[in-house]
This record gives sequence, structure tokens and C-alpha cells, in this order.
Amino acid sequence: MRPPKIITPLHPDLDAPTQSLLGLAALAAELAAEGVSVNKLFANTGVHPNQLEDSQARISHRQRLAIYRNAQRLATRADVGLLAGARQRISDFGIYGYAMVSSTTFGDALKFSVENVRMAGAVLQISYSTEGDTGILRSHGLASLGDMLPFVAEFWRSSMTVLFSRVLEAPFPSKRMVMAYPAPPHWRNYERMFDCPVEFGADTMEWHFDVHVLDRPCPNANPITAQICQQLCDRILEERDGIPELPRQIRMACLNAPGVFPSAEKMAAQLGMSLRTLHRRLADDNYSYQTLLNDVRRQLAIEFLENTRLPIDQVAERIGFSDAASFRRSFRKWTGNSPSLYRKGMDKDG
Repeated sequence: MRPPKIITPLHPDLDAPTQSLLGLAALAAELAAEGVSVNKLFANTGVHPNQLEDSQARISHRQRLAIYRNAQRLATRADVGLLAGARQRISDFGIYGYAMVSSTTFGDALKFSVENVRMAGAVLQISYSTEGDTGILRSHGLASLGDMLPFVAEFWRSSMTVLFSRVLEAPFPSKRMVMAYPAPPHWRNYERMFDCPVEFGADTMEWHFDVHVLDRPCPNANPITAQICQQLCDRILEERDGIPELPRQIRMACLNAPGVFPSAEKMAAQLGMSLRTLHRRLADDNYSYQTLLNDVRRQLAIEFLENTRLPIDQVAERIGFSDAASFRRSFRKWTGNSPSLYRKGMDKDG
């Protein structure tokens, strides 16, 4: 399989209030069933319980993780993440859930889901690929979660399993779950929750499913509703990130075509505008095409170094550098480390 590609980056500022509270109502409900109040769940996080009912409320990446840590500490059951995720409803995911359920096919719904995963409060990056008759969702940046990884994986994957099943109005055809941590005491609950074999202690996080589900029509498909939801999500993400629409479109196009980066001329044609208009509009937003391209190269380089064993010269080639020396110079400028030292640091952290 070719190395996975990041579909949508997380916001670079972990303390920026860029996330809604989508999905957290189910977690609060599960803790309440165990006798833990929402006040305790949100204690010392800077988040007020009333914000659960405020569609305009925003929290940061770190605040969401602080809430998860409270949940893990306060819960009376070790499998609280699995149980909380199983409580999710389409409405718990707001416009993100409605966009998925109104998609024409499940493939459309999944593409939307991954490309807009920040809408659902993701704390890891997600990529999607296919291999034969198997679809694969992969999580990235695992080292950033430390000992919170098992809880996050349980809550996220059970939430998505339920969400996917509600979109399909049928069980989601998972084939295999791969977890990058040892089996917890409640490991048997995983197979009951996901209805597939689960492998622990791996060096990657993957979710395998039957690729044929992508062609299945969504029972509640509505093209007009789907289009409206997509437009709303685009607007929300633009407002949260502070990234104007044109630079965001260019970043997405480049991230989804690693190693085959289009020239500014080709990108302008792809977007239906002249080269002069492309440069002018980017300049109006204080961007340049080269700056955006360099940012994508940096992100993809980190992805390859963290999640593959490709030699440095092959990483350089795949992100558009003519030689490894030029890549090394650029990577040191981006991160302060050489590619080899960065990879060693990730291995140590893992």
C-alpha cells in the first residue's frame, strides 16, 4: 500500500478555541449514568457545562483532551469510552452528522467525514485509502496523546461506528481493528462493539472495512440538504481557522495529491481562474502559492517520517524535492531538526 496521506490537518494552535462541543453530550450522559455530574466532568478545563447547549461555544484541542482525562479518571467503568461512543446520535454531531446522513452514497458520506473531521472534534489526524476490497482509515500523530490514546481510540471509534451505522441504517461492515497499545482488561468488549477481530500492540492505528460499502446508497440521501450542509461546514471551518477559502482550497488539493503538486498555472486552471487572478487573490489574503506549497510539503514530510520507514531520499522525492540535500535543508528550516533526528525523536517518544 502506498503511504497514507493526510486528508485534513488539525489546527496548528492547540490552545485556539476552534472546536465545537460536538460529541461531548454523549460522554456527559454516560458519566451521568455512573453518577458523575457534568460539573465534575468539566472541572478545571475552562469549559462551562452550559456550553453543551450553545452551538456557538468553542473549545480548544487541549480543553477537549482535559475533559477526556477527567472522564477517564472519574469513570467507574474502564470501558467508559466505548459506552459513551455507543450513545451517539446523528443530532449529537450537528451539521456534520446531517451532512453525512443526507449524502448520496456512503462513499460520499465518508469522504465528507474525513475531509471535515475537525468538525467532529477529532484530536488526531485521519487518512483514508483502499487496498483491494478493503478500505482503511488510519490515525496519525499518536505520540501526541501519550497515555490518553486508549481512551481517545475507544471513544472515537465507537462514536464513528455508531454514526456510520446510523447513516447506513444498517451495521457498518468493519473487518478488522488495529490498535497501537496493549490490550486493556476489557478487550473482549471491543469485539462486541465493533463486531470484528481486534489486534492490539501494533505499531499503527488502522480500521479496515469492506470497501463495497462505499457504493451503498444512503437511505436518507438528499442532495440539496447535503450541499447546504457542506457549504455551512466550509464556512464554519474557514471562520475557525482564519484561513480564507482560496488558500484552503489550494492546501486541500495539494494534500490530496502528494508528490504531484500542480504548478500555479495548473492550479489556476483547475480552479477556473487566470494565473494573474490566482496570484492577486492570494496576495489580497497575504498568501503566496509557494508559501502554501511549502506548508503542504512540510506537513507531508512529517507524515512520512512519523508513519513510514521510507528512506530520506524517497521522502524527499515524494514531496517534490529534486534531491535529498535540498529536502534536508528545508526540513531543518521548518522544524529546527534534520529529518533523521526528527524520526529518531518520534521513535523515542513512541
